[in-house]
Amino acid sequence: MINKEINILDVAHPSVAQMVESVIGCKWSLTVIELIRKGVNRPGKMEHAIAGLSAKVLNERLHKLSHFGVIEKRVFAETPPRVEYYLTDFGGRFADILDAINALQHEATQ
Repeated sequence: MINKEINILDVAHPSVAQMVESVIGCKWSLTVIELIRKGVNRPGKMEHAIAGLSAKVLNERLHKLSHFGVIEKRVFAETPPRVEYYLTDFGGRFADILDAINALQHEATQ
């Protein structure tokens, strides 16, 4: 009997699959990543930058992206308090992969 090992997805680490599905499957997650890449780091500015992006959805996406390690939250001890979000090293690499996927899609539609 021939033993063939097929490794489509490492099920021992489902969080990677969940992260990809959650981020790619949500237009707002992609939008938030792009805003942060462009230097829009404060939640209020993000909300005002994109029509249709509610505070509730934004906070859900920020929490999810933080949970997956794509972004990090920085809280500044100021009055009034200031919160900013930044891509982690992992998030930067993930954003580069998203760029490559976008370029591949662009090539396919040409």
